[in-house]
Amino acid sequence: MNNLEKKIYNGDIVAGSLLMEESRKIARLLLDNVDSDGWYQAIVLENILQKRSPAAAKKQARLIKSRLTTMDRDLWQLVYDGSSEITSQALLAASIKRSRLVGDFMDIVLRQHWQTFTKKISVSDWNQFLDTCSQIDPRVDTWKDSTRSKLKQVVFRMLAEAKYIESTRTCKLIPVSLAPEIEKYLVKKSEDYVLKCMKIA
Repeated sequence: MNNLEKKIYNGDIVAGSLLMEESRKIARLLLDNVDSDGWYQAIVLENILQKRSPAAAKKQARLIKSRLTTMDRDLWQLVYDGSSEITSQALLAASIKRSRLVGDFMDIVLRQHWQTFTKKISVSDWNQFLDTCSQIDPRVDTWKDSTRSKLKQVVFRMLAEAKYIESTRTCKLIPVSLAPEIEKYLVKKSEDYVLKCMKIA
């Protein structure tokens, strides 16, 4: 199987961007090795994520947990007690590991923009990127316009939260230096793809 055939894109990131404060709370539960009863107690009964319904709380907790568990306790600790810079970069790293859509957009589109001195990303960049993705994974073509738009909003918000772009309004690229703690973790864990996606400027 070649590298292109391995690429499968999923749209489940529509459930939320980096969700920094919520992710700190989930990271604490993971660090404490909370069992299923403790998980239910925290997410549903105590509503630590402060959602309007148990269903919404469980959905968001599931998304965050699925991201964080692509990595290990060392990253969870960085998420839990790191600075906003470290936490946002740690969560972006986990999001890239969980979703090739996020990683490839950074690795392909943002990298090309830096190389060609195009200092702003746009909706058309996103649409062209999805067209490329659909050639690799035909299921992307089945996504509704509303899903594509929501995915763009989430990915662009992630990039703004991790300071890769100025804001979702201007979409201007900002040169990013990886926090030493994040780079050290990714190198130690041989997360070459994630590291490549994050070191683009």
